[in-house]
Amino acid sequence: MQETLNPELVKLAAESAQDEYADRSVYLALARRENNPTFKKALENIGNGEQSHYEFWKTYAPDAKVSAKRLRMYVIVLLRLILGLTFTLKLLERHEGKLHERYKRIAESIPPADMARFQSMMESEESQEDLLIGEIKENRVKYMSFIVLGLADAVVEISGIHAGSLGIYGKTELAGLAGIIAGLAASIAMASAAYAQAKQGFEGSAKWSAIYTGVSYMITAVLLALPYFLTGNMAGALGTSLVIGVVLVAAMTFYDTVISGRHFIRQFAEIAGIIMAASLALFIIGTVVGQVLGIRIG
Repeated sequence: MQETLNPELVKLAAESAQDEYADRSVYLALARRENNPTFKKALENIGNGEQSHYEFWKTYAPDAKVSAKRLRMYVIVLLRLILGLTFTLKLLERHEGKLHERYKRIAESIPPADMARFQSMMESEESQEDLLIGEIKENRVKYMSFIVLGLADAVVEISGIHAGSLGIYGKTELAGLAGIIAGLAASIAMASAAYAQAKQGFEGSAKWSAIYTGVSYMITAVLLALPYFLTGNMAGALGTSLVIGVVLVAAMTFYDTVISGRHFIRQFAEIAGIIMAASLALFIIGTVVGQVLGIRIG
């Protein structure tokens, strides 16, 4: 049978058999470590569906060698433990989207006798993760907007404070301490604002909204201030602090865009641009104020 098939179909079938088998291993590994019985059963069902898809492609490439890709499987299980099931499934959904595009390219080469089964497989691929994700209500996702709010505001404001300190403070420790004190005050203010905002129709807890916002703000402020206590070079401390801020924003933006399905580059570029613009503006203001007024502390 294989000799009469389109060679491109045989090639893509071998690749697809490998991908479906590896995905099956991932979903079953996630299911084995899932405590929620509803999620566990749903993951097992998806894993069994991937097994069916693997068997479909295997008929066109019976000699294809497949493996579970254990390193990838362990990485995804680790992501689930750290970042949650919703994020992990959304990430896997991106991979599934690439598989769908591959399947569409070869659809015309599928024998007519197998077309109904192929269409059924395509429909299940497109719906199974969405059905599971729709059932998941993780706190870390529900409160993600508050975490992003605290982190993003902290990076912009504290980086700006540090940049403005270059022309005023003579010691890096003083600039770092100013950032931490400002961060403590701002985290309380942000938490209060988040609490009031969550009271206006938010499905979750206003208390936890305030906690997530305030804590994320304070942790970010401390991380941004840390370089100022590790070096006596003000410019070096500022540069390192800005790198930390950009990395934090990149990590949180990536998480948020995976969950929301938005584009990473545009969202990250907007926030990173605001950070750099605010830091530059406050650096200029701090330098001018320090020179004009002759202020130099420490």
